[in-house]
Amino acid sequence: VPLEESGGGLVQTGDSLRLSCVASGSTFYSLAVGWFRQGPMEEREYVASIKFDGSASNYADSVKGRFTISRDNNKKTVTLEMRSLKPEDTAVYYCAAGSFYRDTRTRDYDYWGRGTQVTVSS
Repeated sequence: VPLEESGGGLVQTGDSLRLSCVASGSTFYSLAVGWFRQGPMEEREYVASIKFDGSASNYADSVKGRFTISRDNNKKTVTLEMRSLKPEDTAVYYCAAGSFYRDTRTRDYDYWGRGTQVTVSS
C-alpha cells in the first residue's frame, strides 16, 4: 500500500498545521493508519492512529487534546490536524498502515510513507 504524506512546513509556536496521507491500492480500507514522527537525533515515535473504518482512534499523551486524526476512505486519505504546535513537535512525520489501530510500535506497521517535515519555531 503506497502512502504519501504532504502538508508539512515551517510554522510558529501556537500555529496549526494539517498533514495528509494519501494511499493507493485496494487494501487501504481494511488497514489501520498511524502517524509517527522522528525528531533530530531521536527514535521514531508514535503520534496517533485510527481504526480501519474511522470509528476509533488513539493518541500519544504528548499530543492528546492538540492533534486530531481522521480518515476519508472514499478519498483514501488520513488527515492529522495539529493545533497549538510547540517546538518539540518539530520532526519528520510519517504515516504508516497496519493491522490494528492500537498498535504503537513501528514494527507493527507494514507500510510507510517517506515523511513530511514539520518545523515549529519558537
